[in-house]
Amino acid sequence: MTQRPGILLVDDDERLRERLALALWDRGFEVRTAKDAAVALAVAESWLPARAVIDLRMPGMSGLELIRELKALYPSIEIVVVTGYGSIATAVDAVRLGAIGYVNKPADADEVLAAFERGEADPLASVEEPGWETPTLARAEWEHIQAVLAETGGNISEAARRLGLHRRTLQRKLQKRPPSD
Repeated sequence: MTQRPGILLVDDDERLRERLALALWDRGFEVRTAKDAAVALAVAESWLPARAVIDLRMPGMSGLELIRELKALYPSIEIVVVTGYGSIATAVDAVRLGAIGYVNKPADADEVLAAFERGEADPLASVEEPGWETPTLARAEWEHIQAVLAETGGNISEAARRLGLHRRTLQRKLQKRPPSD
């Protein structure tokens, strides 16, 4: 019996996590799941996965911080980021930290596996860029907020201070989906 390649799937959305885990299993992968970064690190320590699929926004440690931790522990691990709150800034940050792909939610197993297949050749290929069109003001604001949030390591209070916003105002803005152009 051949061993299935291992994928660690980290997402706080239980329904998505279990659906994606089952779909990856059906495609021939050994899948272990985690609801947050702390559980993911514990799973990774006891089971060395070849690949990881990580959500960016989770309670506790962010997906970006988890990428940093996993790459420090296992430099050869391949990581694809899956998020519903994507922006060019966070995609670039994820790639700088070692992710080889980036997929916007709702993502299915085929999109995730395609991101792994593209690999380092073009890790940002699936990120939708505004092209030559000028983004809307709301989209530009969202991108700027994401960039400042990434610069502060996800620290909401510090990001709010740098943006000149009240912390609660920034939290409300972050709860909304990114505006489409």
